[in-house]
This record gives sequence, structure tokens and C-alpha cells, in this order.
Amino acid sequence: MSGATTGRWPGRLLVLSAAVLWSLSGAFTKILTGAEGWAAELGLNDPPPPPLLIAFFRTFFAALFFLPWLGKVRLRFRWPMLWMVLSFAAMNATFVTAMVIGTAANAIVLQYTAPVWLYLAGIWWLNERPESRSTTALILAMSGVAVIVLDACLHAASEILEGIVLGLASGLAYAGVVFFLRMLRDEPGQWLTVQNHLCAALVLSPLLLWLPWPAWNQIAFLALYGVVQMGIPYMLLSRGLRSVSASEAGTLTLVEPILNPLWTYLAVGEVPAAATFLGGALILSGLAWRYLPALRQTLRETSAESGQSS
Repeated sequence: MSGATTGRWPGRLLVLSAAVLWSLSGAFTKILTGAEGWAAELGLNDPPPPPLLIAFFRTFFAALFFLPWLGKVRLRFRWPMLWMVLSFAAMNATFVTAMVIGTAANAIVLQYTAPVWLYLAGIWWLNERPESRSTTALILAMSGVAVIVLDACLHAASEILEGIVLGLASGLAYAGVVFFLRMLRDEPGQWLTVQNHLCAALVLSPLLLWLPWPAWNQIAFLALYGVVQMGIPYMLLSRGLRSVSASEAGTLTLVEPILNPLWTYLAVGEVPAAATFLGGALILSGLAWRYLPALRQTLRETSAESGQSS
């Protein structure tokens, strides 16, 4: 038992590291599109690249990073893969655009409504029985969304409201990705990951014909964005999941929406609205409540490990 629990700690650290790197998306995007202070001195936002162009290069460079990862994996096509890659492409485009036109904090917390949509899809489409814990999480999360949307409506902030709608759309698309990944769980993870990122870039590639290309320093920064914020985290997560359950990993990755606004503030000074703090707290509280059993199990194992080591 001691060896089993101790062996999970490297996996937990890998999952946490992946979440920390994922949380850099807001900082990377805002440095490219509206930075002030020290970030503006880098000249990476002069002029700001269009959001969909950022979304293209982000997944393009991540896909290049993943290609050697395929190795000798057997490649085959199944129809659910088409819907998976379309969902991933939609998630990438809506999430990046939501960060550009709104706040990074709104975009990330709204993307984390994905478990709510999955729960509803399970009830409506798969005839799964409602669970009290998941229903409570749903109520908390939807209350958080309502707070964020109501604040934008009260302030007549149409641009922020548009960002909120896109953030919710990214959460819905994220749920689609997870749903089809479950259907394809018998397929090699490396192959699914390469497909998602490569096809997400392919869908946006026609934009290169009429949108102005970023400057070379911006392209280099976008390459760093794709590799550091998307490529490396997926690799860390895949290795962490060898010893960490999916439910525990879901709990650990909740640090991403917490850290994302912090890095964005440190990079460009963007401060989320008070409603974002309240609404985000409700959404994250719902997710934490949903994952509470996994969290309790982790704490019990940690306590057992501490007792054995002493």
C-alpha cells in the first residue's frame, strides 16, 4: 500500500505541472494583443495579431511538437474522431477569441463549465440518472455564470458580453471533446492528441490567405506559446495519468482557472471585475464539490503516507 500511494506523488506533480503551464494562456494571449507596461516594451503587440490567427499558430506549433510523439503508434480513423476534432477546433477558436475581446479570467472560468454540459448531456442523451452531488454542482456553476452575465448586462458592456458568450461556447465545445475522447478511450492517446491539434490548425489555415501574417518575433513567441502552454502540458498529463485517476486529475487541474488570472495580472495588469471573482468562485465551488470524493481520497492517502514516513 505504501509503495502504491507513494508512487502516485510523481503523477500528481506531473498533473499539477500541466495545469500550471495551461494557466499561462491568458498571459501569452494578452501580451500579444493588448499589453501595457513591461510587456509592451517587447513589441509583441505592434500590431496585435487577430485572435483567430493566434488560435491557428497556437495549435500549429503544438501539433509540430506532438508529431515525433506518435512513434510507432498504429493509426486508424473512426467516425467519432471527426466530431472530436471539430469540437477541439471550435474550443480553440472560441477560447482564444474570448480571451482577446474579454478578460482572461472570464474565458477560463467559463470554459470550466464543461463538466456541467457533460452532466446534462448524460441525463438528456444517455438517460443517466441524476446525482445529488452533480446537481448541486450544476446549480452552483449556473449561478456563477448568471452573476458574470448579469454584471455585463448591467454595465451594457457588449464586448464583454460577447466574450462571455464565446467563453460559454468554448466550455460547450470542451465538453464535446471530453465526450468523444471517452468514446475513443481505446485509441492511442498520442494519436488523438495529434489529430486534435493538427486539425484545429487545419480548420483555421485558410485565414492565412487574407489575414496579415504576424511579425517574425510574434511568430517565435507563438511557437513558444504552442509548445509551452499546450505541447508540454499534454505530455505531462499523459504521463501523470498513468498513476493518477481521471477524477483526481480533474481535481488537481482546478488550479488552472485560479492561476490564469494571476499570471495575466502579473503580465499585463488586467484585473478581473468583482463579478468575475464571485461568479468564478461559484463555478469553481461547484466543480470542487463535484470532485470532493476524489479530493477526500487524496487527502486520506496523503495522511497515510505522512504517517508511514514518520
